[in-house]
Amino acid sequence: MRKARKVGILGAGAWGTAVASVLSKAGNQVQIWAFEGDVVNDINKNHSNSRYLPGAALSPSLEASGDLKLVANNKDFVIVATPSLFTLPLIKTLITIPSILEGNTHIGVLTKGFIPTPRGNKLVLQAIEDYLPGIYKDNLVYISGPSHAEEVVQGKITALVAASRNPLNAIRFKHLLNAGPLMVFSSLDTIGVQVSAAVKNVIAIAFGILDALKEQSNFVGDNTESLLLAAGLNEIQSLATALGSSHPSKTLTSIAGVGDLDVTCRSIHGRNRRFGREIILKKALEPFANLDDFLVNFSKLGYLPEGAAAAKHVRDFVDFYGLRMPISMGVYRILNKESDPLEEVKNFLRILAGNYELEMPLDQALI
Repeated sequence: MRKARKVGILGAGAWGTAVASVLSKAGNQVQIWAFEGDVVNDINKNHSNSRYLPGAALSPSLEASGDLKLVANNKDFVIVATPSLFTLPLIKTLITIPSILEGNTHIGVLTKGFIPTPRGNKLVLQAIEDYLPGIYKDNLVYISGPSHAEEVVQGKITALVAASRNPLNAIRFKHLLNAGPLMVFSSLDTIGVQVSAAVKNVIAIAFGILDALKEQSNFVGDNTESLLLAAGLNEIQSLATALGSSHPSKTLTSIAGVGDLDVTCRSIHGRNRRFGREIILKKALEPFANLDDFLVNFSKLGYLPEGAAAAKHVRDFVDFYGLRMPISMGVYRILNKESDPLEEVKNFLRILAGNYELEMPLDQALI
């Protein structure tokens, strides 16, 4: 019989809620922190999260609270599940919690993307480690993989990767998360897994744009989308290698790389794919002046596509390392209102074709 662990989940979005419910159903003592009072009440009274995970029946023993310190203190495990835009303020609160100050809690991270800091853009674990007590250096665990919350909470089999520079901690989270529909594999390549988790959302926005264009043109099809996936995977590997991935080829061909990229681009549950489609089909960018405006006022859209924030940071990495990432840069230019989505798709296809003149002019094909 599994020993019950005390677990705190920080962030009651769809993914944090799904993980919390699975761990609670497995017999762990799980509390989840939510910023919104209505989410706290919904989880505690109705065993549901109608705001972020509608229609899902959550574990009846899952407890929610709006008190961050209460949820994080005296836990065996704490899992950070906040969007990247809001992660650092949360971490600055964690460093005041006694059990974390003493290093008694194992910390895992679900947050995807990059985090801007006074010392530049950083990977999520790197940014968090800068603020946590020194005992957590190289001991945090990053958790990622092809895992839409909507399917996990329904009990559909899902694989994850727990990556840490401390192999023992990776195994600790592997054992914790191997519950219900989840199967977990360990990795030492924290950089490769983090880059995959961040940049795949940028590629998924491009995929959504292409997917919407597919409905409007006979020139774009499944073959074209697969071309985008392959080229996108190359871009992820380029950045992962530049940032110091220890096993880029192995990581990128695993569930953390190609697996997560595929499901994020192709699944109807993917917010970034949805965002890309809505850029074409619903003119989703019209209310915003540029990307910075979008990142401040994304509530007008009704949801936060993490790939939008990641695209801005990828642009900075591309400039710094001199990388060639035409898809990611095209997404950035689209989101920053610098160019038209159709022009960026044509530009991307021309680059891949080596400027070869296609038999059907793209100007006529993508109308």
